[in-house]
Amino acid sequence: MKVTPSLCAALLVVTSATALRAEPDPRWLGHDRERPMAPVVTPATPSTQEQPGKAPSDATVLFDGKDLSAWAAMDGTPTKWVMKDGAMECVPGSGYIRTLQAFGDCQLHIEWAAPAKVEGDSQGRGNSGVFFGMGRYEVQVLDSYESKTYADGAAASVYNQYPPLANATLPPGSWQTYDIIWTAPRFDDAGALVSKARLTVFHNGVLVQNNVELTGPTAWIGRPPYSAHPLRLPLALQDHGNPVRYRNVWVRELGQPRHKEFTLPEALLASYVGEYGQNGKPHGKVSRLPNGLLAVTVGGVELEMHAASPTHFYALTTDVQVEFSEGGKKLAVTVGEEFSRAMRWERISP
Repeated sequence: MKVTPSLCAALLVVTSATALRAEPDPRWLGHDRERPMAPVVTPATPSTQEQPGKAPSDATVLFDGKDLSAWAAMDGTPTKWVMKDGAMECVPGSGYIRTLQAFGDCQLHIEWAAPAKVEGDSQGRGNSGVFFGMGRYEVQVLDSYESKTYADGAAASVYNQYPPLANATLPPGSWQTYDIIWTAPRFDDAGALVSKARLTVFHNGVLVQNNVELTGPTAWIGRPPYSAHPLRLPLALQDHGNPVRYRNVWVRELGQPRHKEFTLPEALLASYVGEYGQNGKPHGKVSRLPNGLLAVTVGGVELEMHAASPTHFYALTTDVQVEFSEGGKKLAVTVGEEFSRAMRWERISP
């Protein structure tokens, strides 16, 4: 697929359309001479069937044919998917694979290839999926070249919700490209839905999903409703029993978040839960929230914490950061200052 000026312009228009109906920033006048220019980005280079392209200069590269270090099994343990000829390949029966890093609104570029040897038909032919929201929302991957299945399960469908506007599938074994604009759903503090998820998809340069609004998580049968979850969650790829391959995977997170965020294994998060203090006197505690994230109570206030690394966490509402050490036996807490001035606590009780 060639990344042409017209495609780039279309992506820009779609991105603007999905930005939660944004209005011009009221801090700036029209043609304001003091308004800073956009950051300079070196554009992506196009792929060919023989050679993957290169990501834009501001992208997070998730797979460039060198290793699987950005990926894990869904529980955070090492994946059983394999590297083969510069691609990562699903090992049937090994389970889904997810990114270690979590993402909110984003532009995702991913290339995939169904097996060159056609086996099976309908949903049994080159089946996989690209998921947003830690396995909740799927853009279908399927060998739909001269193959019939139910329309809302074809390649580039939003599974069980929206068939693609066109079938742009290439022959089996060919490298295919998805360029996807994802707008995550929003929930209020009580867990009520504020705005629904949206997806725009280009399949091999053809617009096939135009800013569609999802009814909730995608499912094989039924239309489950939304349930509250964090804004930023890992991307995932499906193991559906076919050795589908992926290459040249990169993402540009939209909205310029201040910190990266990672989704850590359950066992690691659980190991941090407990009461912390000094000389046996409690000063704060670490707990789990219903959405799965950690919470740290500081000064009597419970703050939702997000992982910047396996040991370093930050809050979104106040500049509170924490660092665990010695397997969760010690905790350093800082509020608006460097860690040299941190409050240092030890675990008192589990």
